[in-house]
Formats: sequence, structure tokens, C-alpha cells
Amino acid sequence: MPFQIIRNDITKVKADAIVNTANPEVGIGAGVDSAIYKAAGEEKLLAERQKIGILAPGEVAITSAFDLDAKYIIHASGPWWDGGDKGEIELLKACYDKSLQLAAENKCKSIAFPLLATGTYGFPQRLGVEVAVDSFTRFLEEHDMEIFLVVFGQQSVKISGELGEEVASFIDDEYVSEALSEEYRSEGVPDELLAEEECLMLSDEEEGEPEDNAPGAASISRRERGHLLATQAMVGSAPIEKAAKKKGSLEDVLKGIYTDSFEKHLQKLINKKGLKNSEVYAAANISKQYFSKLLKGQVKPSKEKVLALAVGLRLNIDETVDFLKLAGYALSPISQTDAVVEYFIEHEDYNVLKIDIVLFDYGLDPLSNG
Repeated sequence: MPFQIIRNDITKVKADAIVNTANPEVGIGAGVDSAIYKAAGEEKLLAERQKIGILAPGEVAITSAFDLDAKYIIHASGPWWDGGDKGEIELLKACYDKSLQLAAENKCKSIAFPLLATGTYGFPQRLGVEVAVDSFTRFLEEHDMEIFLVVFGQQSVKISGELGEEVASFIDDEYVSEALSEEYRSEGVPDELLAEEECLMLSDEEEGEPEDNAPGAASISRRERGHLLATQAMVGSAPIEKAAKKKGSLEDVLKGIYTDSFEKHLQKLINKKGLKNSEVYAAANISKQYFSKLLKGQVKPSKEKVLALAVGLRLNIDETVDFLKLAGYALSPISQTDAVVEYFIEHEDYNVLKIDIVLFDYGLDPLSNG
């Protein structure tokens, strides 16, 4: 996968280039800067740093990595946060963009970053993540390089800031708990009905269901529809069978639409959305090589890869449900990972790198691992 987030001491990460949160003055700072100097060899690295001189905010420079398990150290001078109206965002973008470009110019195949400027420099966590992800994604559209975002700290430390809190709130509101699923099972509901709960949706044209544009009509989320289907399963399968067989149901519609192979449908979606292949695989955090094999039908994607592609393709939630079904999968109302992905899709925030950061914060496997 092109992008990975890992919890480690950045001085112990094996990468061609290690990015240092550099002291703008010629001297050894605190935190990551101090740790990198100690691991690389203070005297040798400081001598190289003196040749560079003062690094203004937004500027970067490169030196040998000396005793680190890397080829280079890229010194990035991050901006202090001062309310956000002093050009801080542009300066932080410059740190990421210039560091990546410098690594590419020196033929690096991998680069490791800390989350720049969000510590002592006071940059808001969520904004710092947004800037980093934006730079990484744009770079990966044009370059083939492994990017590591290295988190050093306790397991409880979250790096996604407010974003992670908003996702957690969404899960609390929408997430159908495992306990509820177990309750269904304890009542003797067959597994096949629970599977239907996960992959079927009631048509918007169902009798008695209000139209979205009707006055006072309440919208029904996918998870609420799944909940309703599960409730129907508790009292018998007839309502589900009726919904599945009714003319105009999702099953009938899909039979009429999905006549192509997965790879052909994927290419059609790319064309329909007016996207470039590079935009899709970069946003989905899928390597160019894997994506090429996928389009040729040489690999069968996992559910995680299909979810990542749905994000990269900027599908809405209903399109995502259909896309998953074509590949033989379904959104689960009891999966926290699916709930996190649904949050980003419903908020039209289409970037798997950012999703993986939130999943990492909450101890869930990133989509990139699938």
C-alpha cells in the first residue's frame, strides 16, 4: 500500500528518507528533533545542519542520515500556529510538498513523516491531518513511493482530533451493536436472515414509506433500514421475501444493471464519474500495480479493497451498497469499520488515507490491510 500509518519511534523506522521537525535556528530542538540528532549522531548531524543555516518556516533541506537506518534526513521547518490567518496552512503544505519533492529528486522509494507542527507548534490536530493527507494524495497521483506517517506515543493518543470525535459520535448514533445481533440470534433467527439484514435495503417505493420530498417525511438511513429488516426477521420472513420479490426491488434492479464483470463495471464507473485512474487509486490508497491488475481482472478484491475503491470513486451510500454486492459483499450494520467508512461517504469526504488514520486511532484495521 502506498500510505501506512504506524506507531513507532521514527528513529527506528526503515525508510530511504526520515523527515525531521527541524529547529529553524541552527541548533538541536526538543522532541523529534532531539531524538533524531541522538540516533543519527549529534556532532556529525549538527555539522551538516550548520552548513544549511537558518530554515524559515515552510522551508526544507536534506542531509545524510548518518547512523539512522535511512539514506537521508529531510529537515522541515514547520510554522507556529497563530490563529490560522498568518499563512500557517500554506506554510505547512509547503513543508509536506517540498519534503516529498526532495525525496523524489533523490530517488527515494520510501519516506517517513511525523505529523508536522501539531505538537509544540500548536497546529490543530484535525487541520494538521487534513494538510498531510492532501499533500500525500496529490503526490501519490504522480509518484510511486511508500509514505509512512509515524505516531510516537501512548496507545490512547489520538491524532485525528475533532474528526475522530465526530466519527465516534456518528457510530454511537448509527451503530447497531453486537449485543443486538446476539439478541436476534438468541431468538432463533436463522443466519441467512441476518445476512439479508446486512445486504438488503427496502425500496424507497415501498408501500407506506414516506417519499423523501414529502412534507414532514423523515429520511431513513441505511442502518435504520437494516434495523427494520432485522425486526421483520424477528416476526417472520414473509415481509423480507415480499420486499425482495416485489417488482422494482433492489434485487430486480441489480439483475438488470450488473451484467458486466467487476473490472468492466469499475472502468465504467471511473469514466462515468469523469475521474482519472490515478485519482481513484491515490484516493483509495491502492498501488498503481494492484490497480492495473484489478482492471485486467487478474485479482479478486477483498471487501476492504472494494470499500476503498468506493471511496476513491466518490460513490454515494446507495452506489456503494450496489458496488459491494457486485463483488459479493455487503455493508454490515454491526461493523464499526463499515460505520466509519459510511461516515466519510455520507459527508462526501472521499479519501482512504484519512479514513485509515481514524481507523488507526480507534484500534481498527485500516482498509489498506485488506
